Amino acid sequence: MLLLLAPAAGAQQFLHWDAPAGSSVRHNDAALVGLAQQLLEGGDADHLTAVQRSQSLLVAGQHAQASVGIAALMQSLRSKGNESQAQRWAPYLLMAQAGNPAEREFDRAYAAAFAARFAALDDVSALKTHYWFTTNLPAAQAKLDAALATHAGSASLTREQALDLIRQAAFVETFQVAARLAPDLIRADEDRRFEIDDAVRIPDAEGVVLSAHVARPRRSASPPPAAMLFTIYTDPARNRTQAALAAAHGYVGVVVDARGKRLGTGTAAPYETEGVDAAAAIDWISQQPWTDGRVVMYGGSYSGFAAWAAAKHAPPALKAIAPYVAAIPGLGLPMENNVFLSANYAWPFYVANNRLLDNDTYNQRERWDALTVRWYASGRPYRQIDQVDGTPNPWLQRWLAHPAYDAYWQAMVPYGEDFARIRIPVLSITGYYDDGQISALQYFREHTRHLPDADHRLLIGPYDHFGTQANVKAMELRGYSVDPVAQFDTDAITFQWFDHVLKGAPLPPLLADRVNYQLMGANRWEHAPSLQAAGGGMTTFHLSSERAGTGYRLIQTAAPPAGMVTQTVDFADRNSSRHNYYPWPILRDGPPDDGGLTFVSAPFDQPMDMVGPFTGDLKIRINKRDVDLTVTLYEWQKDGKVMQLSYYVGRASYAADMTTRHLLTPGQWTHVPLQRTRMTGRRLAEGSRLLVVMDVLKDAEHQVNHGTGKDVSDESIADAGEPLRIEWSAESMLGVPLRAAVVE
Repeated sequence: MLLLLAPAAGAQQFLHWDAPAGSSVRHNDAALVGLAQQLLEGGDADHLTAVQRSQSLLVAGQHAQASVGIAALMQSLRSKGNESQAQRWAPYLLMAQAGNPAEREFDRAYAAAFAARFAALDDVSALKTHYWFTTNLPAAQAKLDAALATHAGSASLTREQALDLIRQAAFVETFQVAARLAPDLIRADEDRRFEIDDAVRIPDAEGVVLSAHVARPRRSASPPPAAMLFTIYTDPARNRTQAALAAAHGYVGVVVDARGKRLGTGTAAPYETEGVDAAAAIDWISQQPWTDGRVVMYGGSYSGFAAWAAAKHAPPALKAIAPYVAAIPGLGLPMENNVFLSANYAWPFYVANNRLLDNDTYNQRERWDALTVRWYASGRPYRQIDQVDGTPNPWLQRWLAHPAYDAYWQAMVPYGEDFARIRIPVLSITGYYDDGQISALQYFREHTRHLPDADHRLLIGPYDHFGTQANVKAMELRGYSVDPVAQFDTDAITFQWFDHVLKGAPLPPLLADRVNYQLMGANRWEHAPSLQAAGGGMTTFHLSSERAGTGYRLIQTAAPPAGMVTQTVDFADRNSSRHNYYPWPILRDGPPDDGGLTFVSAPFDQPMDMVGPFTGDLKIRINKRDVDLTVTLYEWQKDGKVMQLSYYVGRASYAADMTTRHLLTPGQWTHVPLQRTRMTGRRLAEGSRLLVVMDVLKDAEHQVNHGTGKDVSDESIADAGEPLRIEWSAESMLGVPLRAAVVE
């Protein structure tokens, strides 16, 4: 078939489409083949990208040509350093090499192509390539069917519509084959490389039994160290692969299920037993003949928390930990700076409802999104939010009983002098836009404060919670284009560092000093011996009462200015919310206009680097006994765009001491210190200004602090009383880690 029309450059192009109306994809093969042929033979064929040409060849049934094209595409990606992007094309390559799926010998040809392909790969590359053979095929099929239905009865398609259909058809065809043939081939490839036992049972000192996956490299000359990941996320297939990945790096990979999960005994108790259980698992592993007695721990989020929980108990065999985006229960979640958040409301159902994961409940996103809105509108106490939902949430209730960072929370991870006893090397990895960065940074601060010579390295860059843990970083994050140099493989850097610690391998260059950060906007990594050294000193700004447009001036002055700015907030009004501090998007077209007080600095007369967390001493006066505050920092660029840099959210009565509540006295000035804020690393352009938004926290995603002085979880809209009146003194100070940029 040929193009119906060969228009002039820049004009819309149409391709013939003759699929029967109402037919499904398997009845559309001929139509899709014809569409692919038109793309390959038309006058615009030379403008197909390598990806588009490969997909079109595959759908057109030109398998030999597709094989050549896909192999060339993969080689091109590798030459540019995009190994992961190259690996994702392996299922397409094998499909093309095997030929027509309708042929009798196809399955044998596919198996032969698989064997030849994976024989050439090392263990790490093989496992990472295995990953790309799995997908949500039903969802992809449904999406393709929906796209075809959209074009039912159409006589022609635009070039863009045709390319989209061919892309989806190539994906579905490839993964229909992969779903049928790849699992057995992958399992055989794993068995060739590793000894894997998915049913290991580990006795715990408290009488319970933990289950684990253990993967051992077959080609190890002597017993290697063990790399342990402790998890409550019991996904057997994923955890088996994770254990094998550690084995691929030359360790015995051990993925231990939390208490009460999978094949273990006992009852799941999120956060409460991980320290003792992980320490017991380390002791047991160290005594097995298949290791050399040394154990390291690694993993993200919950698993990062578990590594710190184990370190608190100091098992002798534990030689290093590499926690990513590690949580501190009670500090970063389910409350942050003593304010309970609803973002993790459904999490206990997900991890504690059964021995695996309760995906059916957790994935009810509409339910959870609607719940917070319904609760907020109802005005009921936060403690009754599960009554609004209609399903008891016993874990939330357990946590709400501890609004202070008390002994309950302190027992879970190192606290105070516990840090001085952690003398093993630590690698902390987090992101500027990681929801849990406050926890990861707190571990680093406390460890280096209590043990100044701690061998603790921090690696941080422009990543969110999941991106930090990923081996391939997203280069577009919530509207912000990430610097190319920010790309790195989290698994790879972890095991390179373990090799350095345990085997004497060179230190990875990315970890050259104690603080290692990607300087956004400068496309470079920098390294410093401390957060203070990285920041280069604090610049003091004051919240003046001098108007600047619709806001106020943020000024640098040696003597605090006089004056104040007043704000009124009605907690009885549930038809509105206050300033949304959460960084989504990161980069926006203009300043936020959602009720907060804005303070803006003078333009910088040269590029400035902001590196580290900010600090503050807010002087406020209110007519109530407590208030929850937010402080958000932005770069307001010359072109009008605004980029979020950092933020703080916290309860004034706990700001000085998160273990003990100190209520405010109505009508008296109070100093509120800002101590647990988030770090950024950003080159602010010449002409940019620093924009600060100060506000009172009031929305559906958090407790509402009505200021009575009662436990906030028990306050309701009936406690709102008169609107909050808050006066921000111009003596309020922010310390911002700014230094003049050295532009090379």
